[in-house]
Amino acid sequence: MSVLTFKSPGLHRLQNPDSPELFRENFPYTKVGRINFDGEFTIPHPADPMFITDTTFRDGQQARPPYTVRQIATLYDYLHKLGGHSGLIRQSEFFLYSKKDQRAVKACLAKDYDFPQVTGWIRANKNDLELVRQMGLKETGMLTSVSDYHIYLKLKKDRQKAMDDYLELVEKALEWGIVPRCHFEDVTRADIMGFCVPFAIRLMELAKGSGLPVKIRLCDTMGFGVPYPGAALPRSVARIVNAFTQDAGVPSEWLEWHGHNDFHKVLTNAATAWLYGCSGANGTLLGFGERTGNAPLEALVMEYISLTGDDNAAMTETISEIGEYFERELGYRIPDNYPFVGRDFNATSAGIHVDGLIKNEEIYNIFDTEKILKRSVPIIITDKSGRAGVAYWINQHLALAGDDRIDKRHPIVGRITRAIEQTYEKGRTTHFSNAEMKALVKRYLPELFPTDFDHLKDIAHKLSARIIARLSARNEIRQMRTDQVQGLLDGFLEEFPFVQYIYLINTNGHLVSHAICHKEDVEKYKTFDEHTDFSAREWFTVPTRTGKLHVTDFFKSQFTGKLCLTVATPVDDEESEIQGVLGADIRFEELLRRHEMIIPASDDEDGEEEIL
Repeated sequence: MSVLTFKSPGLHRLQNPDSPELFRENFPYTKVGRINFDGEFTIPHPADPMFITDTTFRDGQQARPPYTVRQIATLYDYLHKLGGHSGLIRQSEFFLYSKKDQRAVKACLAKDYDFPQVTGWIRANKNDLELVRQMGLKETGMLTSVSDYHIYLKLKKDRQKAMDDYLELVEKALEWGIVPRCHFEDVTRADIMGFCVPFAIRLMELAKGSGLPVKIRLCDTMGFGVPYPGAALPRSVARIVNAFTQDAGVPSEWLEWHGHNDFHKVLTNAATAWLYGCSGANGTLLGFGERTGNAPLEALVMEYISLTGDDNAAMTETISEIGEYFERELGYRIPDNYPFVGRDFNATSAGIHVDGLIKNEEIYNIFDTEKILKRSVPIIITDKSGRAGVAYWINQHLALAGDDRIDKRHPIVGRITRAIEQTYEKGRTTHFSNAEMKALVKRYLPELFPTDFDHLKDIAHKLSARIIARLSARNEIRQMRTDQVQGLLDGFLEEFPFVQYIYLINTNGHLVSHAICHKEDVEKYKTFDEHTDFSAREWFTVPTRTGKLHVTDFFKSQFTGKLCLTVATPVDDEESEIQGVLGADIRFEELLRRHEMIIPASDDEDGEEEIL
């Protein structure tokens, strides 16, 4: 249990100067900032417990295109899987302003995970706090800027007025039973002893009176914090943390460090905060954050394990899954050398060949990446790699397994190896990049790569499946009544004219209703009526047997001569019992011409993607 230890307010009175203290000896602005040392040293006293908090959906969204509700819910699942099961990743914070923000919060709350807890983030005003109460959140961060840069130059207040306004909002939050988390914005340019500590002491007094914690997040907004022993305030991370825990009496568990990477110190500063008594280290997935980013959450996980030896606190293989999700679903190209998730983060260009790698990979690998991250050790191709190295690269980078793996004795592997060696004979001195290797292998083994047509087929499958799945969820379809369905099918074809034929079939394989898109094709479909038996068709048998949507291979329509594919999905009732199958024959070429119309445009009220 956290114990509050108060210092006498007389020892740390608020200093309220007429003009701002900008610490020009540290921050001359027209020159690179200075790091001053005053000879005072702080003894490390590691926080107990240490934990991680997440701001992927708040600060992390300020550095990239916004996530959809579905993407937020999926990433929240990954956070829980990575470190939520143990409470290592304790909280995640969310914006609350838009309807989309609020749907995302509801989607994550509905998962009912113990960790990460869902918290809010607001500006320091009562209207924003009301949003927190309406959403039913138990805790929220609130912006309480503490440097004179913000108080005097941005807010146009003095310190006394700023503190009074902040305290008024904190009191209201406590009155409503909401745990306030005061974000001490720009703390590394603030007057620690003249404003931050007196403010923190007042917050601890409010906490004692209310019976609720009042938390503090130390925000190194500009990345000016430094981990060096003997560094002076306001830039010393250790001295800042010590001032809050020792001078202001803030319990370690109520304190968080939130850093930015402007000077490449974001991870080291977070770890320093842990080591000097700050329990919480705040970060984002892959370090996405405003400007230069925040502490990468996956790096904080590794740092935590290194410091504590608690291997069971995190499912580290989830880090690889998160990286794959960012590349596959979010379209983010992770740099090849990015730690833990980059394609080549554990590769070496030191001339290892596969035989040596097999003998002892520990020579060049930081740890057992296969066990810890489910990542095998890649190799860098040079003239020393040989046939074994080329075959290893092909199998690993193309994820070939079993009988599909390429043996080093394959004749084509010999030709590729020789082509590589010839480039070095002509004077090359650098290793082959993954892009170069991919192009070379594709030239000699094109059958291992998807064609442009394969890519188009994949687009067609995804787009057609999406629109049919949405249609099948309509109540008119689920009720399986001809009089209600016909108008809906006709309207659907008007909206999506690349669907040449759409049909609703009951569980006996007979037509309930159907519609034909093009008038010139109506006569051709007259052979289909309520007596036609479709029960043996692939598009009928697979959905009724598996309960899943099914997309057929391409075929040439016997009625129109067009290249088509069929998408069919089961139609169920409220008890999830299959009542029939909804199918559609889709013209491939016309679908591709219109595919830009069928994109995730926004999130509807249920958090689903809206189809334009």
